Amino acid sequence: MFATFIPAPLRRAFALCAAGIACTLAWPGPASAQLAGDVFIHDPSTIVESDGKWFTFGTRGGGLISEDGWTWEDGAIRPGGGVAPDVVRIGDRYYVAWAVGGGGMSGGHASEVKIMWTRSLDPASPDFEFHEVGTVASSDGVENHDAIDPAFLYHDGRLWLSYGTYFGSIRIIELDPATGMRKAGNEPVDIAIDMEATALMYRDGWYYLLGTHGTCCDGPNSTYNIRAGRSRNALGPYVDNMGIPLLRGGGKLVASAHDRMIGAGHFGLLDLGDGLQKFSLHYEADMDRSGRSVLAIEPLLWRDGWPVAGSNVRPGTYEIKSERSGNALQLKTDFVRIPFDARRSFMAGPDDPVAPLARQTLDDVRGTWPDGAIRVDLSAFMVRPNQLWTITPVPEAGGWFGAPFYKITIQGTERALAATPDREIEAVPAFSGEDSQLWRIDQLTDGTYRITPKTFAGEDLAMMAIGASTPTLAPFDPGSDEGRWRFRLP
Repeated sequence: MFATFIPAPLRRAFALCAAGIACTLAWPGPASAQLAGDVFIHDPSTIVESDGKWFTFGTRGGGLISEDGWTWEDGAIRPGGGVAPDVVRIGDRYYVAWAVGGGGMSGGHASEVKIMWTRSLDPASPDFEFHEVGTVASSDGVENHDAIDPAFLYHDGRLWLSYGTYFGSIRIIELDPATGMRKAGNEPVDIAIDMEATALMYRDGWYYLLGTHGTCCDGPNSTYNIRAGRSRNALGPYVDNMGIPLLRGGGKLVASAHDRMIGAGHFGLLDLGDGLQKFSLHYEADMDRSGRSVLAIEPLLWRDGWPVAGSNVRPGTYEIKSERSGNALQLKTDFVRIPFDARRSFMAGPDDPVAPLARQTLDDVRGTWPDGAIRVDLSAFMVRPNQLWTITPVPEAGGWFGAPFYKITIQGTERALAATPDREIEAVPAFSGEDSQLWRIDQLTDGTYRITPKTFAGEDLAMMAIGASTPTLAPFDPGSDEGRWRFRLP
């Protein structure tokens, strides 16, 4: 959680600042990891749902609440103070782990990891009441270990907790999922070094340990980045993609600085189902928010068995290609030929002069288009104006889990893609901001995208290719390429 090069008094000041100061700013531009509302937090816990809302907690006890994973506000409550909590739901209980002391604050590394539970995280719920379980791990300030930054993994009926920082080792213990207490006789096992703010995941027979490398708490000068190793056993040994043990400082890069976001740390998995996974983290510095530490949510991809950060679709003009057929989404309009004499081309001599042909422009074809709404279909991509779509965030319309809603328009026009009441897709003459013209674009774990209309969000309909040339709105099938799309620069 804290980096060695910063003096202890400053580290303490940074920790208090991270927990106690809030900021509220609107979408500042095209950066790809911006959330809306009050997003100022440090060491965010794994985001978890409770009573229809989403919660994350940070250092010192405060936390954030959201109803859609896009707009956040201050108000989550966690007693106990301390640093770097984590949350997991097991049955009707939410277990919270947090640390008191350590982190190099006040010059020491003596710390305790404590557990408490509640049946609701919502302060407005009658089930909101925290019960402290007790201390499950500690460090004495002398040993080569610092017992902070706890992280849960509940898998196959067993509850694991990793903890520790750059100061010495990362350790793992097993807890009793029925009580939250450490299992009798269970001893900690060292599983990594040179990292902190760890997280645990399980996928396809592998346990993954993710940890934050680098330095923190220095705003735009922080070098935080998230790395991973994996093991067939929860207790290790964990190694990276090059076979380097995490106990020797290894780790495959998962996420780092990009765009205006500096210092990626504190990974938390968000498994949203149907092949859609995202992860929460904080950036040490959002350069558009005075360099403050902020919450972010980004897509999670899997490549060759390893997690890697994905990206939201950036504003720009694209071919929207169906993964099912490889055909491109287009306005269903009459084909307009580019003037060309094929006979002269085939009969040209080797020494005849050559010159570039002009690409077909919007002015060449728009006069042939109907004035009203135009249905869309799929066809071979030919870089024609009716196949070029401009993707633009509409942040004032809200968003969903780390991405804003987008408008999708034909390049150079306001002709906008829209969902019809009968669950078909058309391009209306002008964008008006209605829900039917707003789209969720979520990157799936394989790198493709799912495109979902806001107007049918409650029914979970997505743009589906039901044939080589026919797009429609239908329930998304995670086992098929019908609802998977790629955005390619033309």
